[in-house]
Amino acid sequence: MMLIALRMTVLSVLALGIAYPLAVTGVARLAFPQASEGSLITSRGEPVGSALIGQRFEADRYFHSRPSAAGSGYDAMASAASNRAPTSRQLIDDVTDRVDAIVQSETGVSRGDVPVDLVTASGSGLDPDISPDSAMLQVERVARTRGLDPDVVRALVRQHTTERQFGFLGERRVNVLRLNLALDALPSD
Repeated sequence: MMLIALRMTVLSVLALGIAYPLAVTGVARLAFPQASEGSLITSRGEPVGSALIGQRFEADRYFHSRPSAAGSGYDAMASAASNRAPTSRQLIDDVTDRVDAIVQSETGVSRGDVPVDLVTASGSGLDPDISPDSAMLQVERVARTRGLDPDVVRALVRQHTTERQFGFLGERRVNVLRLNLALDALPSD
């Protein structure tokens, strides 16, 4: 009886612990090579991030990402939401502070103009995307800081806007890392 249990354990480990993961990894690498490698984005041949994980951009010359509730910010090891209720005093204070900061830093923006995704963290705290409205709200600041024509920056935002999948799934979005890398590739004054 013990020998049967031992054989079944060894067979299960070989099939489910080695053969199955190797087969799934092989299929993923063949069918989805970039995604299976982490959807890495490179600049000048060096990896600078993933298209799937947000990064913090604080300089005025860059588009700013969504706030992150993951660890000290965009920490994939601490991916989580804040789990604060809409009535949480801490959440209300955080959102109010973020709205105030955006109204101060963005030209001609009032409190009611600030898109919700610029002041609230996503469920994972790692969202790499912002809405097109959030990107457009930041155009004037980025253009002014870089000495660029705002129309050039707006066109870049439109160029980097991803439409809904199949025309109805998800939301329109702009990947902040890709947009900021495209900005860095533009000639500026």
